[in-house]
Amino acid sequence: MKRVVVSSPGGHDRLRIEEAPRPSLKPSEVLIESRAIGVNFADVVVRMGLYESAKEYVGWPITPGFECAGVVSAVGSDVSGLNVGAEVIGLSRFGAYATHVVADRGFVIEKPRELGFEEGAAFFVAHLTAWYALRELGNVRPGHRVLVHSAAGGVGSALVRVAKILGAFVVGVVGAPHKVSAVKESGADAVIDKSAEPLWSAAERHSPKGYNVVLDANGVETLRGSYDHLAPTGRLVVYGAHTMLKRGAQRPNWPMLAVQFLRTPRFNPLALTNENKSVMAFNLSYLFEERELFAHAAGELLGWVRAGRLAPPQVQAFPFEDVARAHAALESGASVGRVVLTVPK
Repeated sequence: MKRVVVSSPGGHDRLRIEEAPRPSLKPSEVLIESRAIGVNFADVVVRMGLYESAKEYVGWPITPGFECAGVVSAVGSDVSGLNVGAEVIGLSRFGAYATHVVADRGFVIEKPRELGFEEGAAFFVAHLTAWYALRELGNVRPGHRVLVHSAAGGVGSALVRVAKILGAFVVGVVGAPHKVSAVKESGADAVIDKSAEPLWSAAERHSPKGYNVVLDANGVETLRGSYDHLAPTGRLVVYGAHTMLKRGAQRPNWPMLAVQFLRTPRFNPLALTNENKSVMAFNLSYLFEERELFAHAAGELLGWVRAGRLAPPQVQAFPFEDVARAHAALESGASVGRVVLTVPK
């Protein structure tokens, strides 16, 4: 097999492709011969050495990656209901940047025919993030007003689509004119291009009484404004801090990170109580123990796909060997939808 190995934190030059023996399987594991691999912004943060769960669960060297789609090539002795040759989508806590990926049976799902390999590889991380943020934390209901930052990205577009399925009025925020049409196609009721108009005055125009849920992965750039524009009983759901990293930078800028950390708003529990608002946050990589939750989320999400209610993600594909270029596309902030690596049969 081949895999991408990052031996120490840094830029694109740290992404090395190495040959390795095919791994042996534990009784509950499945070996997937990859056809496509999802590339997430978290993988960029892993490469830079800033992803805490990567340090906790793996350390250095590390093979990044949370998701892939491919064909089952072997199964462990305790695996049932899944045969060699089945087309599947698999999730793993790191290690997916490889031609052969080991995943626990509980996180391997037969790929629905509505999704190709590239779309399948790009599906779960973004949509599980959206599902958990909206269903479990946001408790979005019909008629709620929802604001989605970075709405043209992989998770952002998933948030828009899932929020519309849940019956919300959705306002998407983008940072460039070429992203507006993609967010409208995802189903947003309104789109704010913050490069063309002031963000918060536009947000107020679309929802004068505030938002029931605001989804924010930007960090210090928008957190305070997001909180201020919540309606009473509103919930700010945080799942990242992308603006702490300079766009296009391959390595952390430590002085800038320190300044951004000091500028990050602190939310006082007494103020939250008095203002009747909530701030919530999560990291999907810490939820791998929640097997029942994953099964419930996957069932609902794929049910929407099969029913035609949830469209396949838009993908931009790069060959496996061009992993550095795939990372650069994500870091540029110009990409729309999901980025994937394709693996030859």
